[in-house]
Amino acid sequence: MSKTALVTGASRGIGRAIAQRLAADGALVVVHYGGNEQAARETVELIEKDGGQSFAVRAELGVPGDVDTLFAALETGPRARTGQLRLDILVNNAATNVGGPFDTITPEAFDRLIAINTKAPLFIIQRALTLMNDGGRIVNISTAATRIAMPEQPYAMSKAAVEVLGRSLAHQVGARGITVNTVSPGPTVTDMNPWMLDKPQVQEMVGSGNAIPRVGQPADIADVVGFLASEEGRWVTGQTIDASGGCFLGPRL
Repeated sequence: MSKTALVTGASRGIGRAIAQRLAADGALVVVHYGGNEQAARETVELIEKDGGQSFAVRAELGVPGDVDTLFAALETGPRARTGQLRLDILVNNAATNVGGPFDTITPEAFDRLIAINTKAPLFIIQRALTLMNDGGRIVNISTAATRIAMPEQPYAMSKAAVEVLGRSLAHQVGARGITVNTVSPGPTVTDMNPWMLDKPQVQEMVGSGNAIPRVGQPADIADVVGFLASEEGRWVTGQTIDASGGCFLGPRL
């Protein structure tokens, strides 16, 4: 029987690449999306084209009842209909960067940041643990902005909380053989960073600040998640892994 993986925010970008990687490794992947049904269908189609198994579920995060909606949709999926609904892998990838920097963000925008980036992963994990097999894997996606002074301080704050959660939770669930880790990408070419899309000169400039002088691609992050979700990653837990190509490690001599 294949493992079952739930990836939030899997319709595009890093989430899509993670879903594809886990499916290639043999998991039945639940592709969560918040609103872009067409993009979610494309992710499922790409997985199935490569011989994998997948289905999509919709749930808008950051609103009342979001976790109930997500798991109600999950419980109507193919695995649930056979009475085998269990989770082996959870990847909390869905996020938003609304609101802007410290000096312009509003209380309403900050509340939305926290609701999607911090509160939703917490309560998704809480529910998922009731369905997760011993030896399961939880991977949260953060950002290198938690260790770098960046203009989007509220966004970094919302993600830093997830890193703290990962360390503490790993200690709590380790007796079940469940690992909990956080992956922190640097600047990555996705829809969340439209200022880099189709702009080679911008990408070159941003990438020049990395030890490996290029910007990240979704597959770079997905491969790290794939390792942590695999049997080979069984002895790594409670860690925040920087997957940024060495973003802003220091000045070049």
